[in-house]
Amino acid sequence: MGPLHGINVVEFAGLGPGPFCGMMLADAGADVVRIERPRPPGDGMSRLVLNPVLDRGKRSIALDLRDDADREVVSRLLERADVLTEGFRPGVMERLGFGPEPVLAANPRLVYGRMTGWGQTGPYAHTAGHDIDYIATTGALHAFGRPDEVPSPPLNLLGDFGGGGMLLAFGLAAALLHAARTGIGQVVDAGIVDGTTLLTAMIHGLRAEGAWQDERGVNLLDSGAPFYDVYRCADGGFLAVGALEEPFYAALVTGLGLTADELPDRADPAQWPALRALIAATVAERTRDQWWAVFAGTDACVAPVLDWQEAISDAHNVERAVFTDVGGRLQPSPAPRFGATVADRPRPAPQLDGSGAEIRAELGLPAPPTRGGFDGNRQGVS
Repeated sequence: MGPLHGINVVEFAGLGPGPFCGMMLADAGADVVRIERPRPPGDGMSRLVLNPVLDRGKRSIALDLRDDADREVVSRLLERADVLTEGFRPGVMERLGFGPEPVLAANPRLVYGRMTGWGQTGPYAHTAGHDIDYIATTGALHAFGRPDEVPSPPLNLLGDFGGGGMLLAFGLAAALLHAARTGIGQVVDAGIVDGTTLLTAMIHGLRAEGAWQDERGVNLLDSGAPFYDVYRCADGGFLAVGALEEPFYAALVTGLGLTADELPDRADPAQWPALRALIAATVAERTRDQWWAVFAGTDACVAPVLDWQEAISDAHNVERAVFTDVGGRLQPSPAPRFGATVADRPRPAPQLDGSGAEIRAELGLPAPPTRGGFDGNRQGVS
């Protein structure tokens, strides 16, 4: 059983970072009950998996948050819950009557997690946005891309999942420890702009020391340095090079069949363009896999750029079971790994009719009248 076994989580269904946080909690052993909105009558789709990976390990129940009987079910769930997570715009849960004040009054030890893009306050708080907008206002998006090109969004990994869902999960875990010691719950305000900015802490530290320029693509880690970049191979594949430290750079030079004496001084940024041209010309002479045969097992900090399917088949990833089959779907395995506990194998995402019969029985409530299943619109109440 995972380290969060025995922790009850109520997740109000949403998009992206909120469900990701719930997935992490479920992966660690928590019992996560996801509240969905009912589908319109007569919709006919009584079984729907909204995301087969983000929703794994959870149980679901469809509830109308404006229906008195269903609101009673929510209240009963929250009475026994350790954690609540929601991802609506600020004020929505308050209008529904499930804001922090009444919920914590009924269950003082509850940890109340709020997932938003802009946070609960500020001039942007009530406006719509997506990952690309949030990371744009933190300065982070500015750093991705080549100096002569527009910034390139790193999928929605940085804001939604790194600065958002993952930091919400950390905040909830920290607040659970506090509640266990004191019996007092609290509100965790996880704004993606806050979390993404936190992820840039090292860069701001370098800026403060004069070791980072605000211009894109001219620094050590943003493709400015030729020994920390991606190169095209003879077959059109790509090789990732991260030889920052001297011993690793020496291994890179040896693997490329070059000698340090014939290369421009890598300590001089003015010579980086010439050094990059030499490395690029050399890498272009062989295929990606030929280069990997040279560098595999060395400390040159070189790796092939794999596509999604190749990553699944990579020998290292296979040995460590980095991917796992859950319900017939190959997907990322839970992380991190815990040495003192053995986590249960992730359960497939729920495919229920929305009645939540098992959940209602646990609460001592009768099954509801037959009605539609889950609402495919995950935007929630606004």
